[in-house]
Amino acid sequence: MTVMDYKALAVDLLHRTERAVEAVAGLAVQTGITFKITDIVQRVEDELPAGYPDATTGDTSRRDIIAEMARDILSGEAYDD
Repeated sequence: MTVMDYKALAVDLLHRTERAVEAVAGLAVQTGITFKITDIVQRVEDELPAGYPDATTGDTSRRDIIAEMARDILSGEAYDD
């Protein structure tokens, strides 16, 4: 059995979410079309490689985690110390 590195997985997912926020927000600025957090979540999910771990527990899904990360990135909260 492989031991999952949850910290590395979280960091990777955060970087993927940052890139998706930049892409979706950039398109919104260029086109004037608004976006929702779910658009960012879907972009991240669409770009995950096959077999990407779904290391979630309880009632929280990977989509929920990505949405929370996206909100924190957009608000700047992700970068507060």
